[in-house]
Amino acid sequence: MNTEFRLYRHLPRHDSTAPSAVTIGNFDGVHRGHQAILAQVREQAAALGLVPTVMTFAPHPRAFFARKGQRPELIPTQISSLRDKTVLLTEHGMRQIVIQRFDQRLADMGAEDFIRELLVRGLNTRWLLVGEDFRYGHKRSGDIDLLRRMGREHGFEVRTLADVGDDQGQRISSSALRTALAVGNLERSGELLGAPYRIGGHVIHGRKLGRDLGFPTLNLRVPAPCAARSGIYVVRVHGLDERPLPGVASLGVRPTVTRDGALLLETHILDRRVDAYGKLVCVEFLEFLRDEEYFPDLTSLTAAIRQDAQGARDYFASHGL
Repeated sequence: MNTEFRLYRHLPRHDSTAPSAVTIGNFDGVHRGHQAILAQVREQAAALGLVPTVMTFAPHPRAFFARKGQRPELIPTQISSLRDKTVLLTEHGMRQIVIQRFDQRLADMGAEDFIRELLVRGLNTRWLLVGEDFRYGHKRSGDIDLLRRMGREHGFEVRTLADVGDDQGQRISSSALRTALAVGNLERSGELLGAPYRIGGHVIHGRKLGRDLGFPTLNLRVPAPCAARSGIYVVRVHGLDERPLPGVASLGVRPTVTRDGALLLETHILDRRVDAYGKLVCVEFLEFLRDEEYFPDLTSLTAAIRQDAQGARDYFASHGL
């Protein structure tokens, strides 16, 4: 698959005036509902000779308003890091990705200015797909009718897409996905995503404690606040070999060994030594084993890790890699 794309943090684009087929949203997780939207954008772009484009926001608008109102409990958990989201969007055919900074200027921007500045001047939009309840502009004053009126004026077509349901008719949404991940229900998250939940990134240096205990780990930063439940997981690791490697991972703050509270994903590759520092890897979550625990000493921690590793081996013996 061609995965070449252009990433923009400012509009108008500095290097292109090419006409675009555009969709707008947060796209956290890029679940099957998002994938249905992206498929339509991709197909219409190909049919009309346009560049398939997605505009997303950083931070999430709800996070911006929660911080402004000093209500941190209202900040939505993150399913995907910005990097993982970008990778997923390109995998689903997007060739332009706009990461629009959501700040006070954007929050104050009028609905008509939103259309003129971002869609018309910013992306030369000729075809636009949004959800039926899409709102935009200052105090969410813009609606679909205004988009259609200004589309006729500026030469772009507006299409809307109803919610996408799962096999039981339930709406596929980022909220439903966050709920599944929060309780460690990887079967449900897999249904919503169409694939296992994953976290990717470059391997960073840790404290090397796992190596001293006989269980070396490769460490990844994770999006914060992370949607996935803290705990121990059976995982599969891509990027270190031609085939994925089996592993067991801890997602959490490591209460036994540190008090700094920093969230980290530590993955132990089963029965294999791998030099992974600095490499780009992707960790797929396959099964939740147990919650993160505090242990009174390193001997108890080591025994628990040994048991977790055996649990992962048992999983792969039963399910395969």
